[in-house]
Amino acid sequence: MTTTTHPLVDRDLATDLARAALALAQRFSAGATMWCIAPDWASHAQHIAATFIHPVIADKKALPAVMLTGPDPVGNARVSVRAGDVVIAVAPADDQAVDAIMRRAPAWGVTTIWIGHGARPRPGTADHVLWLDNPDPTIPTTGQFLVLYHLLWELTHICFDHPALLSPPPECTDEVCITCSDEGRLGEVSLPSVDGTAHVRTATGNETVSTILTEPLAPGDLVLVHAGMAITKISEE
Repeated sequence: MTTTTHPLVDRDLATDLARAALALAQRFSAGATMWCIAPDWASHAQHIAATFIHPVIADKKALPAVMLTGPDPVGNARVSVRAGDVVIAVAPADDQAVDAIMRRAPAWGVTTIWIGHGARPRPGTADHVLWLDNPDPTIPTTGQFLVLYHLLWELTHICFDHPALLSPPPECTDEVCITCSDEGRLGEVSLPSVDGTAHVRTATGNETVSTILTEPLAPGDLVLVHAGMAITKISEE
């Protein structure tokens, strides 16, 4: 898929937009809902949701997008998102609530997109980072974010015009695959440890795991799950 650059979008950002749009189109085609979050800039979350659910171009799909609001973004996202959904956030890299959501996304089984400017999030924090490196504090009010998510919307619909792009690569099903057999998966504790076990939410569903290798766990803790055991607690730091 080719992209057309914009004066505000250099080649690297154009590539990031194309990759995010392809992932978004694949998720929507599989039945995803997109959850929009912007704790400090609520109008951006509202605008993204409206853009995707009310297309302004005839014959374009209305895509399920919902703005998440409220004083507890992490809690709201936790009870709203399903495995296979998408979370898109507009926030600075130091937004603690958005950072916490991005950290938990692999355990929830959701794809993440983070839009912002200035200092960047740590590498790997989100699946897709659409970033303006300009530190100017007025950026959120200048319309530059609007350009990014409108380009994201347009590229997503371009992907829909190419159905062969919409099927993600097949997952490994080899029962003796060394990589998969040694997998460590992120999980979020939903019920604290009792009698050496805890209920944990992972991308594949809710599981009961052994906690004999970890310290006592509390709801919201992140753990690495392997072979039915929580093998370590993941620090929020």
